[in-house]
Amino acid sequence: MKLTLTNIRKLKSESDNKLTKHVCSYVINKWHDYDDKINIFKDVLYMGCVSGIVSELIYYSDTLKFYRKYRDEINSLLSETMRSIGCFSFKDIFGSNFYDEDPLITDTHNQNLMAWFGFEETLRNIGYEFEEVQYYI
Repeated sequence: MKLTLTNIRKLKSESDNKLTKHVCSYVINKWHDYDDKINIFKDVLYMGCVSGIVSELIYYSDTLKFYRKYRDEINSLLSETMRSIGCFSFKDIFGSNFYDEDPLITDTHNQNLMAWFGFEETLRNIGYEFEEVQYYI
């Protein structure tokens, strides 16, 4: 599929996933800020949310609210990702960034990590829908 604003809107309207709808809205809101639309994806996926590129996910108060709002979608995405790469530990995905002392993800640090993961992986999955973006993911 071609990367167009119409197709992003179509993905958003056809999705049942609240997190996908949210991330599609992010792409739609950033659309006119970029001449090369692929950079909407590259900026986030190359630098990560940790860089502050996603302004709504900079502060703990925002990332915790985001995690709590999309927890079910993020947990499902995490489970899918772990199965697809054949890992069974959070450490396999997040390395030393994941606090082992918080396996139930109740701590601020791990919830922040999950919010970033959820946003980035959802954006990556959206990007896979577009031929122009696939090369950069």
